[in-house]
Amino acid sequence: MGLLILRCLFILVSSGVGIYVITSNVLIDTEGGTVSMLVFAGIFLLSIFLIVGDMLVPKKRVDWLSSVYFGLLVGLLLTAALGFAITPLMPQGVDRVDQQSRVNVMLVIGVSLCYLCTSFLIQTRDDFRFIIPYVEFRKNLKGNRPLILDTSVVIDGRIADVMETMIVDSRLVMPRFAINELQRIADSSDRGRRTRGRRGLDILNRLQKMKNVDIQIDDTDLPEFRGQPVDLKLVALAQHLEGKLVTNDYNLNKVAKIHGVDVINLNDLANAMKPVFLPGEKLDVDIVKSGEEANQGIGYLDDGTMVVVDNGREHVGERIVVTVTSVLQTSAGRMIFGRFEFTTKKLAGTTVVHETGNGAAPNGTSKDGIPNKNGTSSSSANSGSRYDAGRPDNRTNRESGGTPKYRKE
Repeated sequence: MGLLILRCLFILVSSGVGIYVITSNVLIDTEGGTVSMLVFAGIFLLSIFLIVGDMLVPKKRVDWLSSVYFGLLVGLLLTAALGFAITPLMPQGVDRVDQQSRVNVMLVIGVSLCYLCTSFLIQTRDDFRFIIPYVEFRKNLKGNRPLILDTSVVIDGRIADVMETMIVDSRLVMPRFAINELQRIADSSDRGRRTRGRRGLDILNRLQKMKNVDIQIDDTDLPEFRGQPVDLKLVALAQHLEGKLVTNDYNLNKVAKIHGVDVINLNDLANAMKPVFLPGEKLDVDIVKSGEEANQGIGYLDDGTMVVVDNGREHVGERIVVTVTSVLQTSAGRMIFGRFEFTTKKLAGTTVVHETGNGAAPNGTSKDGIPNKNGTSSSSANSGSRYDAGRPDNRTNRESGGTPKYRKE
């Protein structure tokens, strides 16, 4: 709306300048006024041409007071400087006609330069902040600091859901080189990579269509980018923009922190939003398969959190009540450990799946802990047992159908 008003005012001012020029009695016109009409049309078309060229670059927002102030100031200074440069090329007579001609030329130049300078400042609100009476040149971005998106977080897709909640008002920055990486992934011959790349491009389009989201495609090309991989380019860009890096990449997370860049991990955010289970609390879990340790059963909560249940192996296909013994929380995910209390329901149509691994008892194991052929006991661990679970990515394990190994110390 503001730009529309500015453009209308510019057209009106340009028309006024055209009328002033043709009525200044400095034009040698024909009887039909052809020259005057051509001059007026030329000035008017010049204003239209400038506006159309300005509209080719969308999304121009700025602090209006500062932009108009400095736009007019810089435009007038440039007009004065240009006036000194073109003075030798203009008529040097002292009569009224020559003087008026110089005034007309400078007037057209001045109006055009003032508009262009003001429009330029409108497009650079995110680069500099102008404060009157003091001028402070520093980054001032919407929502304090911009969020630089990594390809992993775009492919993940949850960033779009987070932005739809409108709890984040920071500007999103998608680097051009990251988009190029998404394009390469989408063009991959591997079907899985191609699917992920196309999903990332779809999520990016979804973010751009959100009216409440300010997302910018950044074309910054820093000298530090030369010969560097995408991860280090993201870190360098975050340092340059004084922003935060949003990623799900564990290694990039560590590298960014080494360089002093703040990182937002969506896995940490998702885990922080999950309900907290304290040792001793009870919860209902559907046991869907057996674990690799003797007498272990595996179930999942509605949010995908894996629950490892001692004495749950014999209750696969049942809904049971579990007492929480411990919770393992990492950036990769969360796992809950508990012990079986009692069965509440048989699950219809469930196939009992028993899996054996290095620590499982394939046969000869009783529920009371009678040793099997290997001499190991299947009795449940106490509530203070600790497990070396490696990297508990619950969603990955669930989607791949694999069962992670858990080793008691």
